[in-house]
Amino acid sequence: MPQAIYVKSNSHNPWHNLALEDYLMRNMPDKNAAVLYLWQNQNTVVIGRNQNAWAECKTALLEEEGGRLARRTTGGGAVFHDLGNLNFSIILPENKFNLDDTFDIVLKAVQAAGINAERSGRNDILTEGAKFSGNAFRTAYGFGLHHGTLLVNSEYERVGRYLTVSNAKLASKGVQSVRSRIINLCTVKPDITIAALEEKMKQAFADYIENNSAEDETWEFSEISDLNFADDEGYQALEDHFSSWDWRYGESIKFDTEIETRFDWGIVRIGLNVKNGAVTDARFYSDALDSDLIAAMPDLLTGIRFHSRDLADAMRDSKLQSGGFVTARSKMLDDIADWLVEQGW
Repeated sequence: MPQAIYVKSNSHNPWHNLALEDYLMRNMPDKNAAVLYLWQNQNTVVIGRNQNAWAECKTALLEEEGGRLARRTTGGGAVFHDLGNLNFSIILPENKFNLDDTFDIVLKAVQAAGINAERSGRNDILTEGAKFSGNAFRTAYGFGLHHGTLLVNSEYERVGRYLTVSNAKLASKGVQSVRSRIINLCTVKPDITIAALEEKMKQAFADYIENNSAEDETWEFSEISDLNFADDEGYQALEDHFSSWDWRYGESIKFDTEIETRFDWGIVRIGLNVKNGAVTDARFYSDALDSDLIAAMPDLLTGIRFHSRDLADAMRDSKLQSGGFVTARSKMLDDIADWLVEQGW
């Protein structure tokens, strides 16, 4: 008997939620199973599988304000999640996975909630000409995944606070997001709630299963909490993976960064080569009189994670703090450290 499973996450941690999504795909009870998984992230920027974290997000600012950066397994652009947004994941056997069908599940749920909605292009769902749902897809482990967002009453103005490229010139090989005009569903229907939309998604999913079953086929429906999986073998390893620096920041992304500024002791230009989230090569150019200090600075940053505070700490913790020339070396190093923090990497 094939199983249709509804899973609701009790966590607002994006690394937990993305790990559970991947775990569900890897550990289906049988190859004919189907899953609707609903989840929410708090104060999170989620970037696509092939995106450059620093080109998409002011990562340091996000973290300093208690947010999290997450990377999903699918493509597409960067998005901001909060508790005014409902995320859904529809997982079906690969031989039954059809985007027209899965989009139809979402459209019917939203329409049943009283919203006129339409699919736009390959990735978006709109109402009144504005986007409230971005979607992405993949196939793996014999299953297809369609996941996306449903903006209900999100504080999406914060998108501009975090999803802004820093002043550094980033020559990125990652894929940058295309910003679209977005809208909350509560703007169209003020009384709509997350809970109501969850129920509409559950009903649309159940209707899909029943309408696409063979005459002699009976599905077993079940509802499961994410807490059921917390102790399962392999789950914790996946959460560790999704929360790791290597996955979120350094996953096979190469780019060059160059920044320049003027201090009262001279002009400084820094060029950095970054690979897999760490500085592989650094160059300092300056008209400062203490040329020995400038010449020694590249070694301070080589091998350091490309994160503003890590780079700044490497400058401040340097053994080069003593032995200044005209301007105290400690001031020069502290000035550069403060400047690096300001970049928001």
